[in-house]
Amino acid sequence: MDKNIADLRKDYTLQDLDKKDIDNNPFVQFKIWFDQAIAAQLPEPNAMTLATSTPDGKPSARMVLLKNFDERGFVLFTNYNSHKGQEIAANPHAALVFWWAELERQVRIVGSVEKISAQESDGYFEVRPHNSRLGAWASNQSEVIANREVLEAQLQELQRKYENQSVPRPPHWGGFRVIPHEIEFWQGRSSRLHDRLLYTQLNDGSWKIERLSP
Repeated sequence: MDKNIADLRKDYTLQDLDKKDIDNNPFVQFKIWFDQAIAAQLPEPNAMTLATSTPDGKPSARMVLLKNFDERGFVLFTNYNSHKGQEIAANPHAALVFWWAELERQVRIVGSVEKISAQESDGYFEVRPHNSRLGAWASNQSEVIANREVLEAQLQELQRKYENQSVPRPPHWGGFRVIPHEIEFWQGRSSRLHDRLLYTQLNDGSWKIERLSP
């Protein structure tokens, strides 16, 4: 007999999270947790859910990869003509969620979104593997195609075109930066009494830290 979904549960007991133990700067705190996720050899610790919405509030979410972060925000790359790219252009606000199950942790980020500079996008594009750069040209991301063969034929044509040549960045491909105004750190605790610490940015640029009820 299949196990009842309602009976699936795990009690979180690994660690706790207290205001006295965290950095006043949420970006420093994120780096601490992110480095711990890497050290724990988690699969793709930079995987994150990106949630966007249309101007009238219709939401959508998908998994993407974090490619850089600093005190300016969190950077991902995509086709600007994709579904998410069009939603961001029309409504430049988004949420990110990192889920590190093995550490019983998640980080939730809410903020505005901007395109990064062309120079930053060029710099990242140039270090991508050759076929990944070709893939950015081959795929009209989010558009309907007849079959897989269409995509593979486009890639093969590009492989011939750029054989032994540098592949330029498509003008429709580049980075977005999520500029946070809220960052929440969540640590699983026993009996579902989880620790939640929320950083909220104030008008002077400083960050207020508050504990949230689970």
